[in-house]
Amino acid sequence: MSIWWSLHLRREAASVPLARRLLLGTMETAGVDPDICYDLAVALSEACANAVEHGGDAASEDYRVTAFIDGDTCRIEITDSGPGFRHRPAPSAPPHTAEDRALPHTAEDRALPPAPVPTPAQAPAFAEDGRGLFLIEALTDHVHYRNRTGRPGAVVSFDKILKWREGAALPMAS
Repeated sequence: MSIWWSLHLRREAASVPLARRLLLGTMETAGVDPDICYDLAVALSEACANAVEHGGDAASEDYRVTAFIDGDTCRIEITDSGPGFRHRPAPSAPPHTAEDRALPHTAEDRALPPAPVPTPAQAPAFAEDGRGLFLIEALTDHVHYRNRTGRPGAVVSFDKILKWREGAALPMAS
């Protein structure tokens, strides 16, 4: 069995906890391990906060969150209509598997050089900006950043392998 949902949200701070609560409720009902729920909720909150803060101008008042639980994987995608990434964010760690390293890059990806990773001196511990993408990478198994094709905006998607509570409803429904 699979579960998916999609939300169209206003670019305002109140939308972030709404998306997080929907994700947590869905995952708890399905029987996902609480630690995995927490990791995904924090990653989703960071991605939504980025969409609210950087996802457009006054003419673009919304963004979209889509979540898929299929088998033992959850994929979450956040799409906004802002200016997009000027540079592809540099991963904080090398790809997790040989398969990840072998993934072909699109022409769009090749056009976006990696952003430099700040040194501790350049990014003091009290700095608030720039931590969201690093948190998403640290809490999930695979992250992909790209600009939307044919229109303004950015897409952040991430996957996490799920662990289930004993007697969880979703794996038994398969």
